[in-house]
Amino acid sequence: MIVYQLLSGPQRFCTIEAKVGISGRVLSERLKDLENEGIIRREGFPETPVRIEYSLTNKGLGLEQLMREVENWSQNWLEA
Repeated sequence: MIVYQLLSGPQRFCTIEAKVGISGRVLSERLKDLENEGIIRREGFPETPVRIEYSLTNKGLGLEQLMREVENWSQNWLEA
């Protein structure tokens, strides 16, 4: 869900948290895991307060076709 959410572009932690619907602690752990795997990029901006944005790397963007196919499948086969 995190990768799917980031397909629409760079986002801040609070936006991802609101859209994905998992606790901040779990989201933080998953973001670190995805960053360590080279799927997402964490970028800090020297502002006050510091602004952090997450985005997909080329490796992460390579998952887009798979994510879109899962989306299509779910629209066809899962009940609302």
